[in-house]
Amino acid sequence: AMQRYQWDSVEKEPLNPMLARQVIHGERITVARIYLSKGALVPEHAHANEQISMLERGKLRFHIAGQELIAEAGDVVQIPPHAPHWVEAIEDSLATDIFSPVREDWRSGDDAYLRK
Repeated sequence: AMQRYQWDSVEKEPLNPMLARQVIHGERITVARIYLSKGALVPEHAHANEQISMLERGKLRFHIAGQELIAEAGDVVQIPPHAPHWVEAIEDSLATDIFSPVREDWRSGDDAYLRK
């Protein structure tokens, strides 16, 4: 059945003092809003999910499989499955990330790398 969500009603989960997220899991995709304070670091990791990251505001430094990319508001970044990557917030930022398939590690709470 169809579902309707409003971001204002989706719980904002603090992961650490500089990083928080809101998450919606569908049957085959995960959509998340990621809030990063200036200086926040998402440590290097890789996952089987393809990821599309859409930067709504701010500026992020992406390191993806040995390449660096500075993304600004309006940019969309595609991260291939299994590519090692990490992200640093150059400014306070908000990104919407889409993952396929579903981030089962987020569902199960097996995402300790984000909670450091």
